[in-house]
Amino acid sequence: MKLQFEPIHPTVDSSFTLLHYTEVGKAELLWHYHPEYELVYIPRGHGRRHIGQHISRFEDGELVLIGPDLPHLTFSYGHPAGTPFEEIVVQLRGDFLGADFWDKPEMAAIRQLLARSHEGLSFRGSTRTAVGPALRQLLNAPPFMRLLLLLQVLQELAQAPANDCLPLHAGTGGQGLSGKEQQRLSRVYQFVEQHYQRASLSVQEVADVAHLSVPAFCRYFKKMTRHTLTDFLQEYRVGQACRLLLDDDLAVTEVCYSCGFNNLSHFNKTFRKYTGQSPTEYRRQRMGK
Repeated sequence: MKLQFEPIHPTVDSSFTLLHYTEVGKAELLWHYHPEYELVYIPRGHGRRHIGQHISRFEDGELVLIGPDLPHLTFSYGHPAGTPFEEIVVQLRGDFLGADFWDKPEMAAIRQLLARSHEGLSFRGSTRTAVGPALRQLLNAPPFMRLLLLLQVLQELAQAPANDCLPLHAGTGGQGLSGKEQQRLSRVYQFVEQHYQRASLSVQEVADVAHLSVPAFCRYFKKMTRHTLTDFLQEYRVGQACRLLLDDDLAVTEVCYSCGFNNLSHFNKTFRKYTGQSPTEYRRQRMGK
Protein backbone atom coordinates (compact mmCIF):
# COMPACT_ATOMS: atom_id res chain seq x y z
CA MET A 1 0.00 0.00 0.00
CA LYS A 2 1.31 3.49 -0.90
CA LEU A 3 0.50 7.08 -0.03
CA GLN A 4 -2.97 7.41 -1.45
CA PHE A 5 -5.03 10.27 -2.79
CA GLU A 6 -8.47 10.42 -1.16
CA PRO A 7 -11.23 11.64 -3.47
CA ILE A 8 -13.74 13.64 -1.45
CA HIS A 9 -17.32 14.47 -2.43
CA PRO A 10 -19.56 16.98 -0.62
CA THR A 11 -22.44 15.67 1.48
CA VAL A 12 -25.85 15.76 -0.23
CA ASP A 13 -27.42 19.25 0.06
CA SER A 14 -24.11 20.68 1.21
CA SER A 15 -21.09 22.50 -0.19
CA PHE A 16 -18.74 20.61 2.14
CA THR A 17 -18.34 17.07 3.44
CA LEU A 18 -19.54 16.03 6.89
CA LEU A 19 -18.76 12.54 8.19
CA HIS A 20 -19.69 10.83 11.46
CA TYR A 21 -18.17 7.53 12.59
CA THR A 22 -19.44 5.81 15.73
CA GLU A 23 -17.36 2.66 15.40
CA VAL A 24 -14.15 1.50 13.83
CA GLY A 25 -14.58 0.04 10.38
CA LYS A 26 -12.05 -1.32 7.95
CA ALA A 27 -9.95 1.63 6.79
CA GLU A 28 -9.67 1.80 3.03
CA LEU A 29 -6.96 4.45 3.37
CA LEU A 30 -4.26 4.64 6.03
CA TRP A 31 -1.58 7.13 4.98
CA HIS A 32 -3.32 9.56 2.64
CA TYR A 33 -3.80 13.13 1.47
CA HIS A 34 -6.39 15.34 -0.26
CA PRO A 35 -6.67 18.98 -1.39
CA GLU A 36 -9.41 19.79 1.15
CA TYR A 37 -8.99 21.29 4.60
CA GLU A 38 -9.96 18.75 7.25
CA LEU A 39 -11.28 19.41 10.75
CA VAL A 40 -11.31 16.31 12.95
CA TYR A 41 -13.02 15.95 16.34
CA ILE A 42 -12.76 12.70 18.29
CA PRO A 43 -15.01 12.71 21.38
CA ARG A 44 -14.03 9.10 22.17
CA GLY A 45 -10.83 7.43 21.15
CA HIS A 46 -7.09 7.61 21.61
CA GLY A 47 -4.13 6.55 19.55
CA ARG A 48 -1.33 7.70 17.28
CA ARG A 49 -1.45 11.11 15.61
CA HIS A 50 0.76 11.23 12.52
CA ILE A 51 0.35 14.33 10.37
CA GLY A 52 3.13 15.23 7.94
CA GLN A 53 6.32 15.20 10.00
CA HIS A 54 4.49 15.40 13.34
CA ILE A 55 4.06 12.24 15.43
CA SER A 56 2.45 12.10 18.88
CA ARG A 57 -0.42 10.55 20.83
CA PHE A 58 -3.98 11.82 21.03
CA GLU A 59 -6.67 11.21 23.66
CA ASP A 60 -10.44 11.65 24.02
CA GLY A 61 -11.47 15.08 22.76
CA GLU A 62 -8.88 15.38 19.99
CA LEU A 63 -9.57 18.45 17.84
CA VAL A 64 -7.23 19.15 14.94
CA LEU A 65 -7.25 21.16 11.71
CA ILE A 66 -5.24 19.75 8.81
CA GLY A 67 -4.32 21.83 5.77
CA PRO A 68 -4.63 20.78 2.11
CA ASP A 69 -2.37 18.04 0.74
CA LEU A 70 -0.84 17.40 4.17
CA PRO A 71 -0.38 13.61 4.44
CA HIS A 72 -1.89 12.06 7.55
CA LEU A 73 -2.62 8.70 9.08
CA THR A 74 -6.27 7.80 9.57
CA PHE A 75 -7.16 8.48 13.23
CA SER A 76 -8.78 5.08 13.72
CA TYR A 77 -5.46 3.35 12.96
CA GLY A 78 -4.85 0.72 15.63
CA HIS A 79 -8.38 0.73 17.05
CA PRO A 80 -9.81 -2.82 17.08
CA ALA A 81 -13.32 -3.06 15.68
CA GLY A 82 -15.98 -2.89 18.39
CA THR A 83 -14.01 -0.69 20.81
CA PRO A 84 -15.30 2.76 21.87
CA PHE A 85 -14.57 5.27 19.12
CA GLU A 86 -16.33 8.30 17.67
CA GLU A 87 -15.11 10.75 15.06
CA ILE A 88 -16.69 13.80 13.42
CA VAL A 89 -14.94 15.04 10.29
CA VAL A 90 -15.51 18.18 8.22
CA GLN A 91 -13.76 18.43 4.84
CA LEU A 92 -13.96 21.55 2.67
CA ARG A 93 -12.20 22.93 -0.36
CA GLY A 94 -10.61 26.36 -0.13
CA ASP A 95 -13.06 27.70 -2.71
CA PHE A 96 -16.17 25.88 -1.45
CA LEU A 97 -17.96 29.23 -1.02
CA GLY A 98 -16.42 30.85 -4.10
CA ALA A 99 -12.90 31.77 -5.10
CA ASP A 100 -12.93 35.20 -3.39
CA PHE A 101 -15.03 34.46 -0.31
CA TRP A 102 -12.15 34.38 2.17
CA ASP A 103 -10.89 37.73 0.84
CA LYS A 104 -13.88 39.54 2.35
CA PRO A 105 -12.90 41.79 5.32
CA GLU A 106 -15.15 39.84 7.70
CA MET A 107 -13.23 36.65 6.90
CA ALA A 108 -9.76 37.95 7.80
CA ALA A 109 -9.36 35.89 10.96
CA ILE A 110 -10.54 32.66 9.28
CA ARG A 111 -8.27 33.37 6.30
CA GLN A 112 -5.30 33.51 8.67
CA LEU A 113 -6.48 30.33 10.41
CA LEU A 114 -6.60 28.43 7.12
CA ALA A 115 -3.13 29.67 6.20
CA ARG A 116 -1.73 28.39 9.51
CA SER A 117 -3.42 25.00 9.06
CA HIS A 118 -0.78 24.00 6.50
CA GLU A 119 1.39 23.17 9.52
CA GLY A 120 -1.46 21.34 11.29
CA LEU A 121 -3.17 22.86 14.35
CA SER A 122 -4.30 21.12 17.54
CA PHE A 123 -6.86 22.79 19.83
CA ARG A 124 -7.51 22.35 23.53
CA GLY A 125 -8.92 24.15 26.56
CA SER A 126 -11.98 26.39 26.33
CA THR A 127 -11.82 26.38 22.53
CA ARG A 128 -12.19 22.62 22.35
CA THR A 129 -14.94 22.73 24.96
CA ALA A 130 -16.91 25.18 22.81
CA VAL A 131 -16.21 23.72 19.38
CA GLY A 132 -16.84 20.04 20.18
CA PRO A 133 -20.59 20.44 20.88
CA ALA A 134 -20.95 22.82 17.92
CA LEU A 135 -19.54 20.20 15.57
CA ARG A 136 -22.01 17.70 16.97
CA GLN A 137 -24.85 20.14 16.18
CA LEU A 138 -23.79 20.07 12.53
CA LEU A 139 -24.89 16.45 12.30
CA ASN A 140 -28.60 17.25 12.65
CA ALA A 141 -28.77 20.81 11.38
CA PRO A 142 -30.66 21.66 8.13
CA PRO A 143 -28.40 22.74 5.23
CA PHE A 144 -28.52 26.52 5.74
CA MET A 145 -27.96 26.33 9.52
CA ARG A 146 -25.22 23.75 8.96
CA LEU A 147 -23.29 26.24 6.85
CA LEU A 148 -23.73 29.02 9.41
CA LEU A 149 -22.63 26.71 12.20
CA LEU A 150 -19.52 25.75 10.26
CA LEU A 151 -18.57 29.41 9.80
CA GLN A 152 -19.11 29.98 13.53
CA VAL A 153 -16.87 27.00 14.30
CA LEU A 154 -14.13 28.34 12.04
CA GLN A 155 -14.41 31.79 13.64
CA GLU A 156 -14.17 30.23 17.12
CA LEU A 157 -11.01 28.39 16.07
CA ALA A 158 -9.61 31.54 14.47
CA GLN A 159 -10.08 33.46 17.74
CA ALA A 160 -8.62 30.74 19.97
CA PRO A 161 -6.24 32.03 22.65
CA ALA A 162 -2.59 31.27 21.95
CA ASN A 163 -2.42 28.62 24.68
CA ASP A 164 -5.46 26.82 23.18
CA CYS A 165 -3.96 26.51 19.68
CA LEU A 166 -0.85 24.39 19.25
CA PRO A 167 0.98 24.37 15.88
CA LEU A 168 2.05 20.84 15.05
CA HIS A 169 4.83 21.99 12.68
CA ALA A 170 3.77 19.14 10.43
CA GLY A 171 4.28 20.91 7.11
CA THR A 172 6.67 19.09 4.85
CA GLY A 173 8.19 21.95 2.85
CA GLY A 174 11.65 21.37 1.42
CA GLN A 175 12.50 18.88 4.16
CA GLY A 176 9.40 16.78 3.55
CA LEU A 177 8.96 13.13 2.83
CA SER A 178 9.41 11.93 -0.73
CA GLY A 179 6.66 9.94 -2.40
CA LYS A 180 8.79 6.81 -2.16
CA GLU A 181 9.30 7.30 1.59
CA GLN A 182 5.60 7.95 2.12
CA GLN A 183 4.68 4.74 0.32
CA ARG A 184 7.24 2.69 2.23
CA LEU A 185 6.02 4.01 5.58
CA SER A 186 2.44 3.21 4.64
CA ARG A 187 3.39 -0.42 3.91
CA VAL A 188 5.08 -0.67 7.30
CA TYR A 189 2.04 0.74 9.14
CA GLN A 190 -0.24 -1.69 7.38
CA PHE A 191 2.03 -4.67 8.11
CA VAL A 192 2.23 -3.82 11.82
CA GLU A 193 -1.55 -3.47 12.02
CA GLN A 194 -1.98 -6.93 10.50
CA HIS A 195 0.76 -8.78 12.41
CA TYR A 196 1.34 -7.10 15.81
CA GLN A 197 -0.31 -10.05 17.61
CA ARG A 198 2.61 -12.31 16.72
CA ALA A 199 5.25 -12.20 19.44
CA SER A 200 7.73 -13.56 16.89
CA LEU A 201 7.36 -10.53 14.60
CA SER A 202 10.92 -9.58 13.67
CA VAL A 203 12.74 -6.54 12.36
CA GLN A 204 13.81 -8.62 9.37
CA GLU A 205 10.17 -9.21 8.36
CA VAL A 206 9.31 -5.54 8.53
CA ALA A 207 12.51 -4.58 6.73
CA ASP A 208 11.55 -6.98 3.95
CA VAL A 209 8.19 -5.22 3.62
CA ALA A 210 10.06 -1.92 3.26
CA HIS A 211 12.48 -3.52 0.74
CA LEU A 212 15.48 -2.51 2.85
CA SER A 213 18.27 -4.30 4.65
CA VAL A 214 17.85 -4.44 8.44
CA PRO A 215 20.48 -1.71 9.15
CA ALA A 216 19.07 0.55 6.43
CA PHE A 217 15.51 -0.02 7.67
CA CYS A 218 16.42 0.80 11.26
CA ARG A 219 17.96 4.10 10.16
CA TYR A 220 15.00 4.86 7.89
CA PHE A 221 12.35 4.06 10.51
CA LYS A 222 14.06 6.12 13.21
CA LYS A 223 14.32 9.06 10.81
CA MET A 224 10.67 8.81 9.80
CA THR A 225 9.03 8.19 13.17
CA ARG A 226 11.66 9.19 15.78
CA HIS A 227 11.16 5.72 17.29
CA THR A 228 12.93 2.41 16.96
CA LEU A 229 10.74 -0.38 15.60
CA THR A 230 10.82 -2.04 19.03
CA ASP A 231 9.54 1.11 20.72
CA PHE A 232 6.89 1.59 18.06
CA LEU A 233 5.67 -2.01 18.41
CA GLN A 234 5.56 -1.77 22.18
CA GLU A 235 3.56 1.46 22.05
CA TYR A 236 1.19 -0.03 19.47
CA ARG A 237 0.68 -3.22 21.47
CA VAL A 238 0.05 -1.30 24.70
CA GLY A 239 -2.56 0.77 22.83
CA GLN A 240 -4.30 -2.44 21.79
CA ALA A 241 -4.09 -3.78 25.35
CA CYS A 242 -5.74 -0.61 26.73
CA ARG A 243 -8.78 -1.30 24.60
CA LEU A 244 -8.96 -5.01 25.35
CA LEU A 245 -8.76 -4.31 29.08
CA LEU A 246 -12.13 -2.58 28.81
CA ASP A 247 -13.62 -6.04 28.19
CA ASP A 248 -14.10 -7.39 31.71
CA ASP A 249 -14.49 -10.93 30.38
CA LEU A 250 -10.85 -11.07 29.29
CA ALA A 251 -8.23 -11.97 31.87
CA VAL A 252 -5.08 -9.81 31.94
CA THR A 253 -3.11 -12.85 30.81
CA GLU A 254 -5.34 -13.22 27.74
CA VAL A 255 -4.87 -9.56 26.91
CA CYS A 256 -1.12 -9.98 27.26
CA TYR A 257 -0.81 -12.79 24.73
CA SER A 258 -3.48 -11.36 22.39
CA CYS A 259 -1.36 -8.24 21.93
CA GLY A 260 1.89 -9.95 21.00
CA PHE A 261 3.66 -10.09 24.37
CA ASN A 262 5.26 -13.44 25.14
CA ASN A 263 5.26 -13.24 28.95
CA LEU A 264 3.20 -11.51 31.61
CA SER A 265 6.13 -9.91 33.43
CA HIS A 266 7.32 -8.12 30.30
CA PHE A 267 3.75 -7.06 29.51
CA ASN A 268 3.25 -5.53 32.97
CA LYS A 269 6.58 -3.70 32.82
CA THR A 270 5.96 -2.33 29.32
CA PHE A 271 2.37 -1.36 30.09
CA ARG A 272 3.48 0.63 33.15
CA LYS A 273 6.21 2.33 31.10
CA TYR A 274 3.67 3.79 28.68
CA THR A 275 0.67 4.39 30.96
CA GLY A 276 2.15 4.82 34.45
CA GLN A 277 -0.15 2.04 35.71
CA SER A 278 -0.32 -1.72 35.82
CA PRO A 279 -2.91 -3.35 33.54
CA THR A 280 -5.06 -4.17 36.57
CA GLU A 281 -4.89 -0.59 37.89
CA TYR A 282 -5.75 0.74 34.43
CA ARG A 283 -8.79 -1.53 34.18
CA ARG A 284 -10.04 -0.57 37.65
CA GLN A 285 -9.70 3.15 36.93
CA ARG A 286 -11.40 3.01 33.52
CA MET A 287 -14.21 0.75 34.64
CA GLY A 288 -14.79 2.41 38.00
CA LYS A 289 -13.92 -0.63 40.07
